[in-house]
Amino acid sequence: MITGTIKNKIDKIWTDIWAGGITNPLTVIEQLTYLMFIRSLDEKELEYEEFANMTGEKADLIFPQSEAGRSMRWSKFKNRDSREIFDLVSRRVFPAVKKMKYGKLPDFNDKGELVEIPDRSDEETAQTAFTRYMDNAVFVIPNPQVLQKIITGLDDLYEHDISELDMQGDLYEYMLGKLSTAGQNGQFRTPKHIREMMVELVSPTPDDIICDPACGTAGFLVSAAEYIRKHYESTMSDEQWKNFAEKTFTGYDTDYTMLRISAMNLMLHSITNPDIDCKDSLSKQNSTSGKYTVCLANPPFKGSIDAEGINDNLKAVTNTKKTELLFIALFLRLMQKGGRCACIVPDGVLFGSSNAHKAIRKELVESHWLKAVISMPSGVFKPYAGVSTAVLVFVKTDKGGTDNVWFYDMKADGFSLDDKRNEVPENDIPDIIARFNDPDGERDRKRTDQSFFVPKSEIVENGYDLSVNKYKKTEYAAVEYPPASEIMADIDGLYKELGGVLSELGGLLNE
Repeated sequence: MITGTIKNKIDKIWTDIWAGGITNPLTVIEQLTYLMFIRSLDEKELEYEEFANMTGEKADLIFPQSEAGRSMRWSKFKNRDSREIFDLVSRRVFPAVKKMKYGKLPDFNDKGELVEIPDRSDEETAQTAFTRYMDNAVFVIPNPQVLQKIITGLDDLYEHDISELDMQGDLYEYMLGKLSTAGQNGQFRTPKHIREMMVELVSPTPDDIICDPACGTAGFLVSAAEYIRKHYESTMSDEQWKNFAEKTFTGYDTDYTMLRISAMNLMLHSITNPDIDCKDSLSKQNSTSGKYTVCLANPPFKGSIDAEGINDNLKAVTNTKKTELLFIALFLRLMQKGGRCACIVPDGVLFGSSNAHKAIRKELVESHWLKAVISMPSGVFKPYAGVSTAVLVFVKTDKGGTDNVWFYDMKADGFSLDDKRNEVPENDIPDIIARFNDPDGERDRKRTDQSFFVPKSEIVENGYDLSVNKYKKTEYAAVEYPPASEIMADIDGLYKELGGVLSELGGLLNE
């Protein structure tokens, strides 16, 4: 839990960086990511050393054992003079991290030149997802004073407030939240409580293979990982833990900055080497098919791409350049039969009248199992967007299965629906999860309730319209008004009363 004290410390670090001239929140997080990663390497090295001392076995260390190698450890340089720290981090530590291979940092020769680790001929993974995308990384902390303030602030947080791994994840989540509160790049982040709701709806297990083909900061993958750890941690086998760290989670994005941040976010949640790939998910370069058992995503809205670059098998499902429609077709292609998907779509997907809109809705209803349509209030993505959205939950079957579709009209998500997004007691999310998991209890609900089932035949008759307002009914209570003569008498009395007050006021003014 991020407390007020921790928030104040994080905000202080953030302010110091802004004062140094770095004002883009994405750049701030990126630079903090590098320093957090550098510190985590030293923490991991300490674990290796302790294990070696306890067992007598030789430790497979991260840092070179030369004087130059040992000097790159966070614990060795954090208390040095600010100019020494700046020179060491910018000239040695950061360049070494960029060239990290096989879980090891390269050494420097007597001339201070970096000696790269040679490639191996075996099949062992050379790089983590984080270091894989470090080639284009740039260290932009402007001066020794700013760097020292950041290091001192982070070290204080780690030593006194966030020593546990889960708390490190909370810290990172809080920083990612600043992407939206700063009013920039908010499209990269879906609110945590919405992600967690969607994860609950698909209920991932340790045996699932999970993908977000528009991963941004990897929030959905992190939420899925937290769900698995919460429900299965005590029963997972060694093989499942190995898959958890290396094979369970896959994310695609086209932005190298986001890939670096997402890999770091996952690393802070014990996912050491996820399959994070720089890939345009909708293009012909992505031919992945039938691989995943769960898809979770909030794909780009209102986007379009070059028609020539779109994968042909996506256009066969919905012939369009609209990304919000193409991504639904992509989810269906990516998943194995029986795969579950929960995705966010703009409301237009639910009722759009174009052939492409109708085609993708028909595909979901006729060829697969469309389980739920959850309409969300427009304030969910404020302060950076007021678009109305919905969550679609479906299962890939390739042979139909839609019988009744469950609709829920969410009114509140636990936060105010204005730009401030303050916590409020009204929250439909627990009710959504409870009702979704109790379909038998939903069978007899009326259309005037907040949730209800709609038979497939009725959806077909309405041109596959999936908007909740198409099927929801509103009860209008009869209102009885007094007779007109009584209302007129009341109005006449009010005029007389007003006339008396005005006469009295006029008398006072004439005195």
